[in-house]
Parts: sequence; structure tokens; C-alpha cells
Amino acid sequence: MNLNVVLPLCSSLLSFVFFGLLVDQWRERRRAYQAVWALGMLWYAISAGTEFVGGAFGWSEPLYRAWYLIGATWVAGWLGLGTILLLGRTRFGYALATSLFLAGLFTALSEAKYHYSGSGIAPVLYFGIAAALAGAVAFDTFRGGDVWPRLVAGAIVAGTLASAVLMAVATLPAPGWVVDPITHIPTGDLIPGYLRLLTPLFNVTGAFALSLGAIFSAYIFMPKRRLIDYSLDRDQPVASLVANLLRAPVAVTVNLAASLPGAAVALVSGRLNSRVPATILIAIGGFIPAVTSGLNRFGNTGAFFVGEFLGVVFLLAGFLASIEVFAQFRIPFTGVVLRARREPDPR
Repeated sequence: MNLNVVLPLCSSLLSFVFFGLLVDQWRERRRAYQAVWALGMLWYAISAGTEFVGGAFGWSEPLYRAWYLIGATWVAGWLGLGTILLLGRTRFGYALATSLFLAGLFTALSEAKYHYSGSGIAPVLYFGIAAALAGAVAFDTFRGGDVWPRLVAGAIVAGTLASAVLMAVATLPAPGWVVDPITHIPTGDLIPGYLRLLTPLFNVTGAFALSLGAIFSAYIFMPKRRLIDYSLDRDQPVASLVANLLRAPVAVTVNLAASLPGAAVALVSGRLNSRVPATILIAIGGFIPAVTSGLNRFGNTGAFFVGEFLGVVFLLAGFLASIEVFAQFRIPFTGVVLRARREPDPR
């Protein structure tokens, strides 16, 4: 059994199943975030499919280009965008603005450390775009607006189109693909620097939005103990708001940890909102492949396919555990309801 063939095949098949379920859910509810998540899972399925084909039948330059463009660039960005659209009316914009700035900074620091061939002005340009977008998202969140998700969506769409054009015109050294000589897992070593430096903008921001957004949602719906108070009310003085923004990450982390025992009790007694375990599973599903793909970027490829498979398993498990799915049991792509249930009273 060749795990470099079996794991990507399983990841691809599960992702296609998940894609179908999301399309069916969008068909019933017509929410933008559902359509975007579906597109993200389609990219996930195609990317894993290229790995299966490469492992089973051999790599080629077109296959390698598709693998890097879709898997390394598009997947995390589009999955994260779905969560951004879902949380577009919350103060999650502050956290996203921080992640955008850090993604741009990480891009610039990556170039300073590794000096990727062909980077040119890309690190400065990408950092400037990320910083400007972060400022716009933070400002719109402060004023209580709902424009910032659309700003991010526009940036993702523009980045997707730009990356496709850049990949189409990029020149790759022969043979046009490369795999780790020990694990035989593909790496991005042949990709020009201006394309490699696009991936942190998509992946850091996308993985943050998907995983931290899921944890944020779990925190909203679970019974909470607030050991540290904070307020993001925009009517407070600017100095007070800045202090609260700095306090918020610590406060949410401590309060979340303090709330977990109560959430566990509520889960056992059947009183926990189903979105809590669902979103925790989704957070895990976003975190694992983010770590293993990051390791791949820095030369540690051994866990890449395992992380990819576990990622889709946890994402699908979170989807299936959610009230959005099991509020009604029905035949997919039909209006035939087999059984419906009510969400438990959280009191």
C-alpha cells in the first residue's frame, strides 16, 4: 500500500462528497458563505486529486502547476473567506485585520530569510497590500460597518485571478516538477519567488479565519465564565478601545479555557448548542493541514498528506455535527424531509 497514493485519493473523494453536501445546503438556504465554502472544498478535492494522480501515474509540469496553484494558494484562502462572510456582522474584523498585517509581515520576513529566486519587488508590494487591507478592515469594523467582508472577498478574487495569470506565464526549470527525494511528496521549490510569496497571504489569513473563526463561534454559543472583562464597544474613548483590543486575545483565551468544563457538562446533559462541538471540530480541521503544509514549505514533508487527510475528516465531521445539517434529515438535492428536530434549550 502506497500512502502517497491512498491518502490523497481518500482526501479527494471525501472533499468531493463534502463539496456536494455544501452545494446542497447552499441550494436550500442560498447563503454566500455556503457557496464560498463549497468552492473551497472543490479546490481541496482537485488539489488532493492532483497528488493522487502524481503519486499513482507520475508527475508532469501541468499537474505540478495545478497542484501548487490550487492547493498551496487557493484552498485556505477560499475556505477562510467562507468563515469571514459568516462572521461579517461581528467584531471578528479586528482579529482578521491583525492576521492580515501579520501575513504581510511574514511574507516580507520570509523573503528576507530565504531570498527566493525571482521575488523582485513582490515582498514589499504584498506587505503594502496586506497592511492597507488590514487598515481598511479594522476601520470598517470600528465604525460598525459590514463592508469589510466584501473588501476581503474582492482581494481574494483578485489574488486568485492574479495567481492564475502569474502561474500561466511562469517559467519552471526542467523537468517542471519536483518531489522530496525521501518522501516523494511534492514541494514548491521550483516555483518563482513572486508566486511562493503569495501563499502566506492566502494561507496565513485563510487558516486563521477558518480555525480562529470557528473557535470564536464556539465561544459565542457555549455557556461562558468571564474571568477577564473586556469591551469592544466603539462608543468608548479611543485609548480605552485600544487597551481593550490588546486585552481581548488574552481575555478570550482565558475565558474560553474557563468555560470548557461547563461546556463539557452541558454536552453530557444534552444542553450544549450543537454549533459548539461542530465549530471546534472545524477549528481542528483547519489547524492540522495549516501546520503540515507550513512544515512542507520549510522542507519537512513527511506529515503533509496525513495532515491533509485529517483536515478534511475533521472539517466534514464538524459539518455533520452542526445543527445546520441535522436540523432536518432530508434527501440531498430534494425537498423531501425525512425527519426534523429542535435544538436543545440552552438554559
